[in-house]
Amino acid sequence: MKEFERVVLKNESLQVEIIPELGAKISSIKMLPSGAEILQQPLAPYAERTRTMAFDESDASGFDECLPTVSACKFETDAGRIAVPDHGDFWRIPWTSTQAGHGLEMQATGFSLPLEFTKNLRLEGNELAIHYTIRNVGDAPTEFSWSAHPLFVVDAGDRIVMPPSVTTVVVEASAKNRLGASGKRYAWPNAKLDSGMAIDLSECGGIKDEVGDKLYAHAPQEGWCALDRLKLKTRIEVRFNPQESPFLGLWLCYGGWPEGGANRQQCVALEPCMAPLDSLATASAKGYTRKLEAQQKYAWSVFVRIQPAAV
Repeated sequence: MKEFERVVLKNESLQVEIIPELGAKISSIKMLPSGAEILQQPLAPYAERTRTMAFDESDASGFDECLPTVSACKFETDAGRIAVPDHGDFWRIPWTSTQAGHGLEMQATGFSLPLEFTKNLRLEGNELAIHYTIRNVGDAPTEFSWSAHPLFVVDAGDRIVMPPSVTTVVVEASAKNRLGASGKRYAWPNAKLDSGMAIDLSECGGIKDEVGDKLYAHAPQEGWCALDRLKLKTRIEVRFNPQESPFLGLWLCYGGWPEGGANRQQCVALEPCMAPLDSLATASAKGYTRKLEAQQKYAWSVFVRIQPAAV
């Protein structure tokens, strides 16, 4: 089994591990001094990726980036129709990396679309700051969609916390049709199903629940969302600029995915993103993609803050 180089950033509050060769994956975020892990750990051994494999064929863990799409799709460009793979290009290819103190800069260039992606990680006290830049290295305009993909491990009873501006969510997909078809809208956090059953979407479940729901909301105007880890007495807060990332994806997985896997996720992903749809093609058709002219850049940031829970 191949061993992959790990880069470690560490200060008095956090220890972060990154694997540049595996898509610049953030494989571990540990709180110090306790050493408690906040990311979903691998469901399968780390291994090299191909350009066509599905995300559920990988370790399905940690914190990856989805660019230029979340779901696999066929996408029309000026040069013709292309295939964009599941969860995009960048989780599956090696990145270059340069470390300096509490910071790490990484870069890679995609293969489905001419996008150069730079990610700069820096530890600042109890916060991991992630600064992103995308550059269109092609000679024609190109569209893209991006979503953060941090899989935060949870225990049953943990809580997803949203600020007051988040009042509704929309279904993208739901395992075993628990929440109905794509496009179905529910109140947040207390959803009432067509059957009359009430569900508190903010309460995390257990591995035996077989829940796997992907939801979207408009980005909180307050610029944050959070996860309260009750046993750890810890709040994991994801902060971002809603003008830069105008939507928020929510992946609620309590044993419901991957469907054919021997091991299954028990995690919540809080995903600042640029479109309220998984498919780049669908997002483009509905006017949600970003567009870069040749050599144009776009920059934005996300911050993961670890602090005592407010419960």
